[in-house]
Amino acid sequence: MKDKRLTIQIDKPVSEIISFVLNPKNTPLWIGSLVKEETSEWPVKVGSIYRNQSQNGTWNEYTLTELKNNSFTMVQKDGNYHVKYTLTPISDNSTNFEYYEWMENGELQEPFTTDILEKLKQVIEEK
Repeated sequence: MKDKRLTIQIDKPVSEIISFVLNPKNTPLWIGSLVKEETSEWPVKVGSIYRNQSQNGTWNEYTLTELKNNSFTMVQKDGNYHVKYTLTPISDNSTNFEYYEWMENGELQEPFTTDILEKLKQVIEEK
């Protein structure tokens, strides 16, 4: 699989979701395969570096290449893997959250699953 697109409705406004997802301290709360995430600066901006550590101790690095009010994109250090988060308001307190990941070359090794987005929904709606 070269790309994957997942969507879920989250009962929170766009601004709350973007703030939550961009905060590296929150990432391990909803992505179970990660134990830690950090960023080169806070608040983040285009060019900021995110580093995360998997459960097996491997570190991965991503650059924030696009940051808008309702979306942001990150590219893995090697430039091959990309992920874009797009948030579309449904109402004042409900958002369509889209997660789109793709490879320039090759196949996705561990594509996101709906379970991960369900966990995000659960964690953020409980906040």
